[in-house]
Amino acid sequence: TISNQKDYLSTLHNDLKVIEPKTQSEEDEPSKVELKELPPHLEYAFLGNNGEWTVIIAKDLSSNEKTDLINVLKTRKKAIAWKLTDIKGIDPEFWSHKILLEEEHSPKV
Repeated sequence: TISNQKDYLSTLHNDLKVIEPKTQSEEDEPSKVELKELPPHLEYAFLGNNGEWTVIIAKDLSSNEKTDLINVLKTRKKAIAWKLTDIKGIDPEFWSHKILLEEEHSPKV
């Protein structure tokens, strides 16, 4: 059984892919987003210049709360800038939601 485990591990090791980390310039590039109309209780805020690094925050925050929140988000920008598509090895079929659009389909469980 130990030899089977060694064979399995060596096979598994050969199947693993080496993924190069993103370069600094790739991480610093803001993603392009289309700004859409938000519900009345939300608003856009920007962590960069010229409308870059878009985030959505609560509209009812005070001016000081908005400033504090944006400052914290700016300092943690690299940690929150990931998208599901950035995570290698996760099949989009796993995290994408599809709606069945047949005439007689009912969305009930």
